[in-house]
Amino acid sequence: MLTPEQITAIIDTREQAPLHLAPLATVTATLSSGDYSVKGLEHVVAIERKSLPDLLACCGRERERFEREVQRLLAYPVRALIVEATWADIEQGGWRSEITPQAALGSLLGWMAAGLPVVMAGDHERAGRYAARLLFTAARRRWRENRELIVNEKSRRGRQSQRPEDGVKPSSSSPPGSSLQEVHHG
Repeated sequence: MLTPEQITAIIDTREQAPLHLAPLATVTATLSSGDYSVKGLEHVVAIERKSLPDLLACCGRERERFEREVQRLLAYPVRALIVEATWADIEQGGWRSEITPQAALGSLLGWMAAGLPVVMAGDHERAGRYAARLLFTAARRRWRENRELIVNEKSRRGRQSQRPEDGVKPSSSSPPGSSLQEVHHG
């Protein structure tokens, strides 16, 4: 069984405030999209992390750049935007920005409608726990799928090696594959 300690998370080199992803091991590397991924699954998993000030910038002056990032994230089978704020934080506003709570909420819901899951973690610490759990869950799912492929391939090969040889056919009185009888050519 795969355990979290067997997974290595990748933290993008440009990540300003890296999350604590214990119990996963971590390495730093440049990712093409997102801030976090799993070693060996860089083409499968991408998580983008945003603090509340970062998110507000993405809803305003950096919107075009972030929209391009969202489009790249949508290409990943496992993707998410983890926000270090709550829905209540967004609705209440109270920040120093030209972005209104309605505009921020609309942006988040729009990205969700486009297919980007949004995880409102509340704070940095919880964002790390959620990111670690998502990275592990994605890795475990791929591991199980690959294990099933290997088991199914071994099973298929085993069935192929048990196929009747030339000159031998299944008995007509038994279910196929249950016994063999020789065919005599006359």
